[in-house]
Amino acid sequence: MPRSPQAFRFAAPLSAIVLVAAVSGCSMFGEKDELYTQSTESRPLEVPPDLDRPSADRAMSLPAAGGAVSASAMNNAGGGSAAPIGFNASGDRDAIFAKVGEVLGATAGVTVVSRAPILGTYDLDYMDAKFLVRVTKVGDGAYVSAVDPRGLPPTGEAPVKLVAALKAAIAP
Repeated sequence: MPRSPQAFRFAAPLSAIVLVAAVSGCSMFGEKDELYTQSTESRPLEVPPDLDRPSADRAMSLPAAGGAVSASAMNNAGGGSAAPIGFNASGDRDAIFAKVGEVLGATAGVTVVSRAPILGTYDLDYMDAKFLVRVTKVGDGAYVSAVDPRGLPPTGEAPVKLVAALKAAIAP
């Protein structure tokens, strides 16, 4: 069936009218709601009553008094010294780190759990104690020390004994 040019003349303006009506949407019909005309920033904020203020019931409560505790008593609670355990050694940090590894490998009872050359640490088990031996660069040399897993000076005799053995072998 051939299409006539007259059908195209009516179809083009009719489709334009339908397109304009479809694009304009429902704004031509119905009422506007004021709630949706405001931006979200200008609408009032509604906060539930239980979230209005934080509870301050226990904000300033103190623990029950049980006696005085000093920092030195807390540090010495595990027994042994809480002073830093370590020594200075002359030489390159990496060379001293390697020497420490050799001495640890030759020491009876020492288990090297892990080693981190970039950090300069050995994670050790020795005499039922877990601690780190750390080698840090200090000036022209290095400082070899023992620390507990929290980075504090360790307590007990195992770290003291091992650091003494390291000092005797590395920095006599």
